[in-house]
Amino acid sequence: MAAEDITPGTADGATPPVRKPSWKMIGPGIVVAATGVGAGDLVATLIAGSKFGYTLLWAAVIGCIVKIALAEATGRWHLATGRTIFDGWRSLGPWTTVYFAVYIVIWGFVYGATAMSSSALPLQALFGDVLPLKAWAVITGLTGLLFVWTNRYAVVEKIMMLFVGVMFLVVVYVAIRVGPDLGDAFAGLLPVLPSGSMIYTLGLIGGVGGTITMAAYGYWINAKGWADSSWMKMMRLDNRVAYLTTGIFVVAMLIIGAELLHSTNLALASGDKGLLDLDDVLEKRFGSSTATLFLVGFFAASFSSLVGVWHGVSLMFADFVERLKAARGLAADAGVAPLTRGERERSIPFRGYLLWLTFPPMTLLWLDQPFGLVVAYGVLGAFFMPFLAATLLWLLNSDRTPREWRNGPLSNLLLAASCVLFLILCVEQVRDLPW
Repeated sequence: MAAEDITPGTADGATPPVRKPSWKMIGPGIVVAATGVGAGDLVATLIAGSKFGYTLLWAAVIGCIVKIALAEATGRWHLATGRTIFDGWRSLGPWTTVYFAVYIVIWGFVYGATAMSSSALPLQALFGDVLPLKAWAVITGLTGLLFVWTNRYAVVEKIMMLFVGVMFLVVVYVAIRVGPDLGDAFAGLLPVLPSGSMIYTLGLIGGVGGTITMAAYGYWINAKGWADSSWMKMMRLDNRVAYLTTGIFVVAMLIIGAELLHSTNLALASGDKGLLDLDDVLEKRFGSSTATLFLVGFFAASFSSLVGVWHGVSLMFADFVERLKAARGLAADAGVAPLTRGERERSIPFRGYLLWLTFPPMTLLWLDQPFGLVVAYGVLGAFFMPFLAATLLWLLNSDRTPREWRNGPLSNLLLAASCVLFLILCVEQVRDLPW
């Protein structure tokens, strides 16, 4: 029997007994979905609603389906093979290691500053001029560092579930408060492309909840203790619930954009500051209590992304370093992950990347981002999602995956469609960079 045909977690390759899915165990999917939905994604959804009303609601639904397919494929690889996604990438050739090494270093440097600034904006709006924006940004970065450094996945999951609850309740409450037009909303489920809507449509399908953290999903399910194919049904339930929740969240943001902005021809600033514009609109229409509640939801969305990246991407980096050590014969048992899931969260590479995400990016809070760094970050970031979709297609249709868990026709269709979608978005993002 070939090594790749042996199901992880069993002595002889026999299929382990299927574990009964339980709603009480849902968690990793919520973590990845909350991490992927940041303030910038919320603004993009609001702007789509403000420009086209409910017309692009169908695109948000398709986006939810695309994310379910991508996260399921990532989780299936980890559970079916017992290998991490980076281990899978390495099996495709050294080019993946080079790409990932450059990407994770540059991406972490720029994203760290972005996440801290995004989390600081609602705090400054809530507390006025108590502290300048840069000080709030430093505080959020240090808080995220301390929290992830001193806690393990189980605690991270609980706090992320709390953030998601706050985000969900606040946004759905505001969507109900603005009074959605249910007739127009249902009509928006019919695929239509108004003039000038192509980029917004692609952004809705591909943008919300789609980052490097989708690749971290497999690490979070392993950190949860799901280690072999017996957890497959549980992983799929977890994933679907998480992205259905995200789908409702995105639809609610689109409703807010359609009702508050589209009907009154109001425009938002691009980027995270657009949410502060919405805060002003909410205060004028519904009063300060609703506006304050929205700022709390804004902070929950931003800071949950920060905590999720600080934890999940650091796990990926720790695995990256350990696999390189194993490949060079530096690990105790080359070819076998030298760290358990608990040890990885206490490892030097994990904590080293935590520090990289926190302290070097603080310099960008005081300096304009260097031109070359902005371009490099944009190019590498644009290529990541097509890279993930294409490599999952490759891995899950090859003998690297046990036959039982290889892609079926539906998985291949959704992953192929994702790959094409993200390639188009990649071209647009690269074309829009300030060359």
